[in-house]
Amino acid sequence: TYPLDVLGAQTEGMIGYMIEQELGNLLPFERPFATLLTMVEVDARDPAFGNPTKFIGPVYSKEAADRLAAEKGWVVKPDGDKWRRVVASPEPKRIFQLRPIKWLVEHNTIVIAAGGGGIPAAYGQGADHHKLAGIECVIDKDLATELLARELGADMYVMLTDAPAVYVDWGKPGQRAIRRASPDALSAMTFAAGSMGPKVEAACRFVRSTGKRAAIGELADLGRILAGEAGTTIAADTKGIVYA
Repeated sequence: TYPLDVLGAQTEGMIGYMIEQELGNLLPFERPFATLLTMVEVDARDPAFGNPTKFIGPVYSKEAADRLAAEKGWVVKPDGDKWRRVVASPEPKRIFQLRPIKWLVEHNTIVIAAGGGGIPAAYGQGADHHKLAGIECVIDKDLATELLARELGADMYVMLTDAPAVYVDWGKPGQRAIRRASPDALSAMTFAAGSMGPKVEAACRFVRSTGKRAAIGELADLGRILAGEAGTTIAADTKGIVYA
């Protein structure tokens, strides 16, 4: 069994390879593209390590979960009527491969990076404070890509998902899609922690820190999202919430 940082690197490479195949079919010989294994720094003293919340892996019965927790030193928590392992989800602090990513972007390359939130790494404490090593956690993918977009100086930060927009009362008869919102107005609303919540938080962070726009919407609507005709755009100059 490999540690989570190694599994993260394995997954980044595998998914990057699959995306590159699709890009090769869509853009044959038109633009170069590359997948970078992306290490993301976290702080080993982040409070998230004291309260792991990120579910990973398969589900177990209570007895099996307790046995694995004792054997492997895991933290387990109930997930519905089953039990699963939970790990910390600390704040991303730095993208280690930022310079090669910038170089590739400046040379017209489509870069696939920070997949799954990146490969978590942390510096040691005391005498090992210069030593970097992988650490058992999962970094939120939206917060990691927001950091990447901000440090790259991106003109706009777009999160493409399977939802057409950010919705109020999602899944209820009166659900309404938000077309535009200010970061303050959107932050005052509540969204599901396991799905839209992190995306809303990441979008608001980007807008507040850069003054630029962020957007959330469906992959097929990318062109219309960029034009402000689909999805949800978060911008500092928007007043309150504007519904579609």
